[in-house]
Amino acid sequence: MDYQTAFAEYETAAIQAINDSQNPEAIEAVRIEFLGKKKGRLKDLQSVLGKVKPEERPIVGKQFNEIKNKVSAALDARVKELKKPQKALSQIDVTLPGTTVEVGKVHPLIQTIDEFKDIMGRFGFSVVDGPEIEDEHHNFKALNIPEAHPARDPLDNFYLAAAETASGGPVLLRSQTSTVQIRVMEKTKPPIRIVSIGRVYRPDTIDATHSCMFHQMEGLMIGDDVTMAQLKTVLSMFAKTYLGDDVQVRFRPSFFPFTEPSVEVDMLWGDDWLEIGGAGMVDPNVLRTVGYDPEEVSGFAFGLGIERFCMKRHEITDIRRFYENDIRFLKQF
Repeated sequence: MDYQTAFAEYETAAIQAINDSQNPEAIEAVRIEFLGKKKGRLKDLQSVLGKVKPEERPIVGKQFNEIKNKVSAALDARVKELKKPQKALSQIDVTLPGTTVEVGKVHPLIQTIDEFKDIMGRFGFSVVDGPEIEDEHHNFKALNIPEAHPARDPLDNFYLAAAETASGGPVLLRSQTSTVQIRVMEKTKPPIRIVSIGRVYRPDTIDATHSCMFHQMEGLMIGDDVTMAQLKTVLSMFAKTYLGDDVQVRFRPSFFPFTEPSVEVDMLWGDDWLEIGGAGMVDPNVLRTVGYDPEEVSGFAFGLGIERFCMKRHEITDIRRFYENDIRFLKQF
């Protein structure tokens, strides 16, 4: 038998025996048989080296060491594998019924947000995002909210202590997602058609209908000739798509620093009118702040409370249910 055949047969037999070993005793027996120094197949394989020509011995010796190292590595790996805790088959009662694996469900607010994105996407609005920690410029000044306005009162906002912008101004948790609209307009030329969806923060007293953290969807449309009629059409189509064709939308005069004229948006669903948010035509001062010419472009903006829509659709009476992590409540959705 030539050395190449002997090497191949040794390697094949060793690897097969290693893989067939099912316990530490068996793998130890394989080690002795194939890698034992005093007796065994390795010693027999070494005898082949003495039969080759002197000029071939360096090449044959190298192949011998490679095969020995390969078998040793395979044996060490199998030893480690056998040392891992193994659960005996006898410990498993195969007669017991299978356990149902419960798959988690999407939170009702996230379901609502996903549906809002889908509806507004079909209306041609793109979804944009922005930071929840904001500076005063984007949260107030660029939205035409002067320093003396009550909305800037520290008691009505979550200012962050020992935090400030690069220019030295204070920062706070955003109180509306309108900040994202400003950031988009600063970097984008009209036309614009976007919605920004996310968390906002206000230090309201927590009760059945108020929370210090909630979610908003704010929409913005800027173009050559955007009108209030288009605003009402978009909101009416949105409400009917989400809640049903029997929903009606009405506007009530109001005031917001960043829109002029401004309206409160109410929705009639069933027998009750529900205030769902504010809206209006973008104030010319806001357009100028972001570098737009109010004589050339106009636009509308609206803000809707996501929790209110979700509560109305699912007949939820307490906003705190969303944040209690009660699995019994969440399983219903």
